[in-house]
Amino acid sequence: MNGERRTENGKLKTASHQFSVLRFSFSVLHFPFSVLLLVALFCSCSTDVELYADYKEIPVVYGLIDAQADTNFVKITRAFCGTNDNPINAFEVAQVYDSSNYPGKLDAFFVELQKVQGQGFQPTGRTFYLDTLTVHNKEDGLFYAPHQKLYYTTERFKTNNYRYKLYVVTPYYDTVTSEISVLEGDINVSSQASFQSAPTNSHSTVLFSSTEAAVLYEIGMRFNYLESHGGPLVKKQVTWSFAPRSLSEYEKVEGTENYYYQYYSPNILFNYLERAIGNDTVWDDNHPNVTRYIDDFEVFIAAAGSDFYAFYQYLQTTQNGLSLSSEYNNIEGGYGLLSSRIFVSKVVPLSSTAKLDLFNKPWGFRER
Repeated sequence: MNGERRTENGKLKTASHQFSVLRFSFSVLHFPFSVLLLVALFCSCSTDVELYADYKEIPVVYGLIDAQADTNFVKITRAFCGTNDNPINAFEVAQVYDSSNYPGKLDAFFVELQKVQGQGFQPTGRTFYLDTLTVHNKEDGLFYAPHQKLYYTTERFKTNNYRYKLYVVTPYYDTVTSEISVLEGDINVSSQASFQSAPTNSHSTVLFSSTEAAVLYEIGMRFNYLESHGGPLVKKQVTWSFAPRSLSEYEKVEGTENYYYQYYSPNILFNYLERAIGNDTVWDDNHPNVTRYIDDFEVFIAAAGSDFYAFYQYLQTTQNGLSLSSEYNNIEGGYGLLSSRIFVSKVVPLSSTAKLDLFNKPWGFRER
């Protein structure tokens, strides 16, 4: 196995095997969602994870199940190790595909359980196996790139009185399991995209409804546009997100039971476009043929339940690395997190002020 270091007698020491540092970037608002590494849900959080254990190949599983998604992904990898006598550079080994991935395809499947009165949750007889695919556009970073192996299913998950148990069988015939309920409900988003280029101390709002069992929310926005430099139109976008918060941290709409506000600065769209476009303008002699068309504007929201919230809180309060522990690990026979989320995206209209300001900028924007 890549990444193993053995003693003279061929056996790995058991007292102080230091597993590699695993760094996971939490990013829910990077599109498309279908190619997320499914490591976790929310952005603006990155941490080191150090694993210490007696030698045994350690499965690491992360997944977020969305009942409304056409396809759900689970990331199944392994921890690699060295000894004090034969240390390895975790950052170097992390760049090697085979060091993190199991060879071939593991047996990984979900078993559906349904609540039966007086009998708890019982199997329904429905079992669906996960297939694999490789994402070929992962950006360079701590882990190997550009190829990334993911497990996935297109089977639909049910909510209400259903639970799902994940089984992963490793090459050593150890079985890794985790059992979850899938979040139900819907989130309504109501907003006009009110932006302006002039500096202001005022704020605009996104109005959204909460859903039962979801406790952590993150809101993001994406402005889509088309760009041409005298040739074919190319799709472009600027995307940003606001810090994830528990529901209690949002301001509730007076007189309602489950509607809340997210405030944002009206300058934010123009600030992001300034970074993306800069001096690439129609007034620049070097770009005389630049043309840009407004496509649409999206507001999107991700919400997670208590399992992920506990995980997120633990990461937020931990410094200088952390040990994977029962405080947030819900993978039996391994490490990681299997949880559930809800994701909603809605196209909303740009305000007339925002459009006028865009047209008056030297960026060449116009409506299609």
